[in-house]
Amino acid sequence: MQTPAPSVGPLKRYSGPHVVLAVIFVALYAVEVAIVGRADLHTLALRCTWALSLLLYGLYAHRVAARWHRPWSLLSGVADTLFFLGLLQLTGASESPYFPVLVSAPILVAQVYPTYLEMNLLGGAVAGGGALLMMRRAGRSWDDAFLWCFLCVASALFGLYVSVQARRIIAAEERARSEQARREAIEQVAMKEYTRAHAEKLATLGRLAANVLHELNNPLAFVRSNLEFLRQELRARSLEEAQPLLEALDETHTGVERIRQIAEDLRDFSRMDEQGSDRCSLADVIPSTLRIASLRLKHVGQVRVDLPEHLPEVYSNPRRLAQVLLNLLVNAGDALAEKQEGAEVRLTARQEQDRIVLLVEDNGPGIPPHVLSRLFEPFFTTKGPELGTGLGLALSREMIEKFNGSLTAENRPEGGARMRLVLQVWSPSLENALSV
Repeated sequence: MQTPAPSVGPLKRYSGPHVVLAVIFVALYAVEVAIVGRADLHTLALRCTWALSLLLYGLYAHRVAARWHRPWSLLSGVADTLFFLGLLQLTGASESPYFPVLVSAPILVAQVYPTYLEMNLLGGAVAGGGALLMMRRAGRSWDDAFLWCFLCVASALFGLYVSVQARRIIAAEERARSEQARREAIEQVAMKEYTRAHAEKLATLGRLAANVLHELNNPLAFVRSNLEFLRQELRARSLEEAQPLLEALDETHTGVERIRQIAEDLRDFSRMDEQGSDRCSLADVIPSTLRIASLRLKHVGQVRVDLPEHLPEVYSNPRRLAQVLLNLLVNAGDALAEKQEGAEVRLTARQEQDRIVLLVEDNGPGIPPHVLSRLFEPFFTTKGPELGTGLGLALSREMIEKFNGSLTAENRPEGGARMRLVLQVWSPSLENALSV
């Protein structure tokens, strides 16, 4: 079985112009008639035959067997030069208005058939021979004839040089595209691997958190029961004597409840089920995420939350949204690590028509311009390897965009960084559109 010629590289890049040239060569007949003032059927027949040759090559050259492509290309290039010489002969030979164009014919033919470099030399030889023959038949001197022949050959050599440089540029562009595609493929594989490993780590964390919570439930139940017993016993005593002890017990009870709540939040957060609901209540996600983030933020600064009382549900997976929010809050805390006084992380929310805008802001040093432009690039990080892989923000943006949202970063005019998270409000019309 014969193998078709490959349709890549220069062949694929330049096979299209043949069809355009075929149309132009036929259309120029009308211009020629207007200049000469009369119609010549021989010239028209030559142009139509030339156009048909170009059409056949442009439409079918990439479909022939590889071993036939080279001779067909070389034959077509020589034929084009011969067609042009025939046009010169029909329009006045060396006196034709097209005769000066003969010098550039080898370059033009080489650009139409750039796959094979020898096309320049063949075109120059045919054009030079045609110029020499026409000049001698017109009675011109050998000096003039050889001059035109030399110009055609020189044009072919110059075209050869241009073709070599063009091929090098094309090859460099193809290598750059291949390298870019390879790099993007490696990044995608690395991101998928990181996501898979991260999901496995979170699943393991979820199982461990569930086991820890289970193990903590029994002692916590004893502690809570004993605290309640002590509270009742103290209430039976005089108020003045029992009040300080009751306050201490209330604080202890609050601490025990916080331990239980944190363990439950860790367990719920680590369950990254992709088949979870696409309806998300911010009133549930934000408080639980803040409780987990407070384990980091309480050491670096104050957290201020400004949320409307009644926020509508948004289109997002609750677990994924919690992961994105936690990442943004922890990053804000990291930005404040070196700030001594007045460090603050602010989380605000507002509704803008059918969108909910969440802002995570800090009053740290802000994001340098050269970092801001690359902030969401995979594997780009200003932290050390022990603090991150540079995939957190890239994955966060990818998660949000899957739910028709957006995640952007900017610097605040008053100082510090601002992460802007935009989510789509859930509505029945959205549900109907997603179910189609």
